[in-house]
Amino acid sequence: MQTYASRQEIPGYEKWNLSDIYSDISSWEEDYEKIEGLAKKLKGYDGKIQDGNSMLRFLKNREQLSFIFNKLYAYAMLKVDEDTRETNAQALLDRAKQLSVKVSASSAFFLPFLLSLDEDTLKAYIASEESLKYFENDLWESFRYKPHVLNKEQEELLSQLGEAFSVPSQTFGMMNNADIKFGEVATENGKKVELTRGMYAKLIEDDDREKRREAYKAYYQPYLQLKNSIASTLAGAIKNNVTLSKVRHYPSALEKALFGDNVQKEVYENLIDTTKEYIAPLHKYSRIRKEILGVEELRQYDLSAPLVKGVKPVISYEEAFKTMKKALTPLGDEYSKILDEFKDGQYIDVRETPGKRSGAYNLGVYGVHPYILLNHQDDLDSLFTLVHECGHGVHSKLSSQHQPQITARYSIFVAEVASTVNEVLLINYLLNNETDFDMKKHLLNHFIDQFRGTFFTQVMFAEFEKITHELAEKGAPLNVEVFNRTYETLFRDYNGEEVVFDEEVKYGWSRIPHFYRPFYVYKYATGFASAIHLATKILEGDKDTLQSYLQFLRSGSSDYPLELLKKTGVDLTSPMPIKNTLKRFSELVDEFSLL
Repeated sequence: MQTYASRQEIPGYEKWNLSDIYSDISSWEEDYEKIEGLAKKLKGYDGKIQDGNSMLRFLKNREQLSFIFNKLYAYAMLKVDEDTRETNAQALLDRAKQLSVKVSASSAFFLPFLLSLDEDTLKAYIASEESLKYFENDLWESFRYKPHVLNKEQEELLSQLGEAFSVPSQTFGMMNNADIKFGEVATENGKKVELTRGMYAKLIEDDDREKRREAYKAYYQPYLQLKNSIASTLAGAIKNNVTLSKVRHYPSALEKALFGDNVQKEVYENLIDTTKEYIAPLHKYSRIRKEILGVEELRQYDLSAPLVKGVKPVISYEEAFKTMKKALTPLGDEYSKILDEFKDGQYIDVRETPGKRSGAYNLGVYGVHPYILLNHQDDLDSLFTLVHECGHGVHSKLSSQHQPQITARYSIFVAEVASTVNEVLLINYLLNNETDFDMKKHLLNHFIDQFRGTFFTQVMFAEFEKITHELAEKGAPLNVEVFNRTYETLFRDYNGEEVVFDEEVKYGWSRIPHFYRPFYVYKYATGFASAIHLATKILEGDKDTLQSYLQFLRSGSSDYPLELLKKTGVDLTSPMPIKNTLKRFSELVDEFSLL
C-alpha cells in the first residue's frame, strides 16, 4: 500500500479541489463581510414583518445568507480536515463558528413571531404574495410546532436553561473522549501499552482469542470504574428528555423525537416487535459462530472475530473504483456518469496523511457539488467505505440538481438508504463474481456481520431507549442496576443463549454516545431495511422500482421521509419491509452454513 508523508506527495487527482468553492482566501473574506451585512439586515426585520411582502423580503434575505454561509463554513471545515494541525485553516473555522452565532441570532426572532400568528393571518400573508408560494411548505412545517411552543416568557426561560439541559451530554462527551484511560494490552514483543480505540477495533477482530479477551477487558475497564458517574449522566439526559416533552405538551419523549420527521410511534414499535418475532436466525448465527470458532463458550469478545482465516485481499483505490462502477451498473448510466464526475472532477480526497481527519464522510455543498473524505487503506473495508460514501454523494448531487435550495437537503431518516443500497449491490456483485471459496465465505460473513451491527444492534439500542424513557415517565429510578438489568435482558433476547456472559456485557449501555441523542439509532435500522428491499427489487430487474428509487434520490426533503419511501414501494408503517429484511438475513445465514 502506498503511504504518504504529506499532502504534497499525493497526485492531484486523488485530492479534492476546494477552489470549486472559493478560488482564493480573498473570496472567502468577501463572503464573510457579506454575511455580516446580511445578518444585520435580517435583525432589522425584528418587529417589522407586518404583511406578506415584508415576510417575503425577510425569507429571501435569510435564504441568501444561508446559501453563502454554508459555502463559507464548508470551505473552512474541509480545509481543517485536510490537516487538523494547520493553524491558518483552524483560524478560518474558528471565525466561521463565531459567525454562525451571529447568523443564528439574526433570525432567532422569526419562529416565535411566526407561531404567534393565527392560521388565517398566515394564509392571508401567503395569498397576498405569489412568490411566498416558494416558502409555503416550509412555513407550514414550522407552524406545525405551534401546539408545542410556549409563551414568550416561558420560551425565554427554556432558552436560558438550554445550556443546563445539555450538561449530561457534554459531561459524558468529556469523560468518553478526554478523561477515559483504557487498560493495558501486550504488544508483539510483550511490552504493555495503554489501549486506544483504534487498537481495540483491530484487536477485537484478531485471530488470537487471548488478545481479543485482553483488549475487551482493557476497553471496558474505565467504563466499569466510572459506572456510577456515567449512569448519573445518562439518567440526567433521559430525565431532561422526559421533562422537555411534558413541558412542550408531547404525549411522550418518543413522540417528541419522532415529531420532526412526522413519524408515528407505531413505526418505531413495529420495528422492535417484528425484529424480536423473527430473531431466530440471529440466534442460529451465534451457534454457527461458536461451532466455527471451536470454543466451548461463546463470549462477547468472540462476536467480531473473523470466521474465515487468512483472507485479507489487497484492493488498490483504482481497482476499488472500477469494482464500484461494475457493482453499481444496475443503477443505470446516469448514476455511472456521476461517479466518473466524482473522480474526474476531484470531489474525493482519497489518501491518509499525517494530521488528516480520520474516518470518512460526504458533505453536500449546495450550488457547488458534494465532497467526499476517505482514508483509503487498500482493503475490503475501504472498498465498502468508498461505495457507501459515494451513495451519500450521489444522493446529495441529485437532490441539489433537482431541488431548490429550500428542499435540497435530505433528512437523516433517509440518508442511510442511498449508502446501504450501494453496499448491498456491491456484496451481490462480489459474491456473484468470486471464484475463491474462502474469499466467498469471507464476503458472506462480512455482510452478515454488517447486517448484525447496522440492523439488529441498532434495534436493540432503540428498545433500550424506549424502556428507559418509559421508566422515567413513570417516575421509576434510573441507576446502574436498572441500566444493567435492562441492557443484559435485551442482550440475551437478541443474541441468544449461546453467548456466555462476562461481567462487562451488562455495562454495554455505558459506552454508547448515541444514547445522548434520544431516539436516533432506530433510523439506521429502518434505513437498512428500506435499502435491502430496494436493492433486492433492483437486482431482480424491477424497472419501476429503479425509476422510483432514482426519483427518491432527486427528491431531497420535498416530502416527509415516510412518504418519500412509500413512493418507492417501501411502507414502514407496515411490518412487511422489516419481515422481508429479516427473511433476507435468514437466507444469508443459511447460505453461510452450507458453505
